[in-house]
Amino acid sequence: MFSTFPSRTLFAATGVALLAASSPASAAESVADFYKGKQMRLIISTSPGGGYDIYSRFAANHMVKFIPGHPSIVPQNMPGAGHARAGQYMALAAPRDGSVIGTISNAMPFAQLVWPERFKFDTASFIWVGNVNEGNNVLMLWHTTGVKSWKDLLKKEIVVGATGVRSTSGLYPRALNNILGTKLKIIVGFKGGSQMNLAMERGELDGRGSNAWASIKGLTPQYLKENKLSLPIQMGLKRDPELKDVPLIWELGRNEAEKKVLRLLSSSSVIGRPILTTPGVPADRVAALRAAFDAAVSSKAFIEEAKKRKLDINPTRGVDIQALVNEILSSPKDIQKLARAAVTKGAVFDCKKLVKDDKLCRSAKKKKKSDDKEKNT
Repeated sequence: MFSTFPSRTLFAATGVALLAASSPASAAESVADFYKGKQMRLIISTSPGGGYDIYSRFAANHMVKFIPGHPSIVPQNMPGAGHARAGQYMALAAPRDGSVIGTISNAMPFAQLVWPERFKFDTASFIWVGNVNEGNNVLMLWHTTGVKSWKDLLKKEIVVGATGVRSTSGLYPRALNNILGTKLKIIVGFKGGSQMNLAMERGELDGRGSNAWASIKGLTPQYLKENKLSLPIQMGLKRDPELKDVPLIWELGRNEAEKKVLRLLSSSSVIGRPILTTPGVPADRVAALRAAFDAAVSSKAFIEEAKKRKLDINPTRGVDIQALVNEILSSPKDIQKLARAAVTKGAVFDCKKLVKDDKLCRSAKKKKKSDDKEKNT
């Protein structure tokens, strides 16, 4: 079932059309003519074997069956800088003709919001083709940590791995440290999930700063079967039915400011396992790529293979992702300041010093008392 954001869709579609209109005209060559006999490339921002790698290869292999001209596609892993190496290549170096698609971290738009000075590219300029699976992430810890509840993270140091500071595996644990005071030690630089899993099994890590629940079930089901994991927190906009007793990260916020920032960060789950293409692709090819994605994820062959491989599938349309990326990047200044303090190493998340509206900073109990007092006056 496709996710929809009706209020955003028109804006996103209009933005894409304007962007594509500025590209070189492709009227002289039909979409089928362009793709016929062409070898497309799939740029993957992680090393082989992890969730982004598995999902993007799976989607791309089915997509090309529905692209006019029936091109072939070759995957190319481009890990580095917490997905930013691949993102920069897609934005600045890859051909802008629809021959290159790719996947990057779903948290990249949030990272751009909080650290615009670190970005050489604009995630809103990408043409988002679709998301294979909208699903929650979890803080994934090895059973030897003894962690039973998220409150245990306040008591002792836990070492977690991350691909980079701009990835979900780096952002979520940093936010937990800065906002809630957990003691997560974050080791960055891993090229992908498979490397982190191996380090965890060897005892070199206590866990991963973030992993998709769908990836755990589909790629490492033995961890669940053998009770090897502790999952104290999940990240998403609503609780996964299979994790109904695991709190969402934003539910742990003690006031409106904390909840808003943690919920904004959690919106990355909607972007999920995305497929995107470069800026400036002609409008007819954009339409063809998005139509091919939608047809692929709805096809009988795709669904049957997903079931066989035990991969969760919950697609989101490209126009809806495009709108959500724009929404994240247009967050109010107060929220942007809070978000930056939440995920920057060494930053102090002092709500009252960061925002003008101190009502955002009141704890839920104090806010209720204040509201009751106002009603009685």
